Amino acid sequence: MEEQIAALTEQVAALQGSAAVTNTMVAEMFYYLTIPLMIIIHAGFLAYEMGASRAKNVLASGIKNILAFAYVLPAFFFVGWWIYWAMPTGLPAGDASFALPWSESMGPFLGDNSSGVFWGAFALFAATTASIFSGAVIERIQTTGFIILAVFLGAVAWVVAAAWGWHADGWLVTNFGYHDFGAAGVVHTVAGFFALGVLINLGPRIGKFNADGSANHIGGHNMPFTITGLMLIIVGFWGFLMACAIFPGEGWSWFSNNFGTIYGTPTNLSALAFNILMAFSGGVIGAWFITRDPFWMMSGALAGIIATASGLDVYWPPLAFLIAMAGGMLLKPAAAVLERFRIDDAVGAVTVHGTIGVFGLLMFGIWGAGYPALQGEGVATVNLLGQAIGAVVCILLGFVPGYVISLILKMAGMLRIGEAAELAGLDPTKVPAQAYPEGITPSEPASS
Repeated sequence: MEEQIAALTEQVAALQGSAAVTNTMVAEMFYYLTIPLMIIIHAGFLAYEMGASRAKNVLASGIKNILAFAYVLPAFFFVGWWIYWAMPTGLPAGDASFALPWSESMGPFLGDNSSGVFWGAFALFAATTASIFSGAVIERIQTTGFIILAVFLGAVAWVVAAAWGWHADGWLVTNFGYHDFGAAGVVHTVAGFFALGVLINLGPRIGKFNADGSANHIGGHNMPFTITGLMLIIVGFWGFLMACAIFPGEGWSWFSNNFGTIYGTPTNLSALAFNILMAFSGGVIGAWFITRDPFWMMSGALAGIIATASGLDVYWPPLAFLIAMAGGMLLKPAAAVLERFRIDDAVGAVTVHGTIGVFGLLMFGIWGAGYPALQGEGVATVNLLGQAIGAVVCILLGFVPGYVISLILKMAGMLRIGEAAELAGLDPTKVPAQAYPEGITPSEPASS
C-alpha cells in the first residue's frame, strides 16, 4: 500500500510539473503572438498615412513611418523598459537593474520565459505611439527632426505615463484610483497631445488655410488605401488589447485561474471580445450619423475602441456600444474646432487619439466609479476626479515635450522642409525611387 501511495505521489508530482511547464509555454506563446498582431497596427498606419498623402509624398510618408518603428524599438530596449520599472512612484528612481540592457533577463536566458515577450509587447506599445504621431505631420516634416521626436515619445514620454498610471505601483493608481486598462490615456492621449505640441511649431501644409482662416481640403491620393489601413489598425488592436491582460497561473501572474489587468483586478478574454466588437460597431455608427465620409466612418471604429479602452475589462457591452457611438459622433466636430485654430492634422491623430482618449478616461470615471482601481483591501477606487487628474497628466506628458523639443528643432532649422521641396513633393526631392512610375502623377498643391 505504501509503495502504491509513493508511486501515486510521484505520478501526481510529475503531472503537476508537466502542467506547470505547459502553462508557462502557453503564457510565453500568448505574449509572443501579441507582437506580430501589433505589428499589423503599424502595417495599418503605414497604409493609412501613405493613402492620406498626395502622390508626390507617398513614399516619404511610408519611409518616415518605418524609420520610426526601427528607431523606437532599440531606444525602448536601452532606456524605456528601465523607466517603466524604475519610476512608478516618480523620482528618485527605484531599483530596476533587471531591466537594464546588460541584465541577464534582457537577452537569451533559458531560466526566464517572460522578460523577452513582455518587453516585446511593451516595445510595440511604444512603437504605436510613434505611429500615431507620424500621420499627423506628413508632407512637411524633416526626417531627422521627426526621428528625434518619435524616439523621445516612444522611449520616454509615454513610458513615464505608463509607469505612473499603467503599473500596480503607479502613483496615479494608488493615490487617485486611476484605471486605464486599454491605455486610452497612457498611449493614445499622450501620443495625440504630443502631436498637437509638434503641429503648433510645424505649421500647416502650404495651401491648407486661406488668408481669411478658412481651410481647404487636401485629399490623399488613395482613399481606399487609407480605409484599408484603418481596418488593419483595428485588426492589430486585438493584439494590443490582448497584451493588456495578464496570463494566469505563473509566478508573475495575479491569479491562478483567471486573467488579470495590469492593476491586479480580475478580467477575462470574454470581456474583451464582447466590448471590442461592440465598441467597433458603436464608433462606426456614431461617425456615420454625423458624416457620410468613409474616412471619418473608419476613424470612428478606432475612436470607439479608444473611447471604451479604459473600461474594456468591466464595461457592460451595451454601455460600451453607447460610449463608443458618442466617441464616433465627437470626431468631426472636434476636428473642426482644431481647424479653426489653424492646426493642420493631416490624419486626425490629435482628435482620434488625443480628444477621444481624454473622453474615454472621463467616461470610465463616471461609469466605473467605485470599482477597485487595483487588487487588495482598502485600495483606491475609480472616480471622476482621479480619471481627470490622470487625463491632465497624460496631456502634459505629451504636449509639453512635443512642443518644447519641436520648438528647439525649429530654431535649429531641423523641423520643417524647405518651401521648394514641399511644393515639388518629398518623393521627387528626397526619395531615390518612384511610387507610381507608370501612371499616377503627383497631385497639385491645394489652391487658395
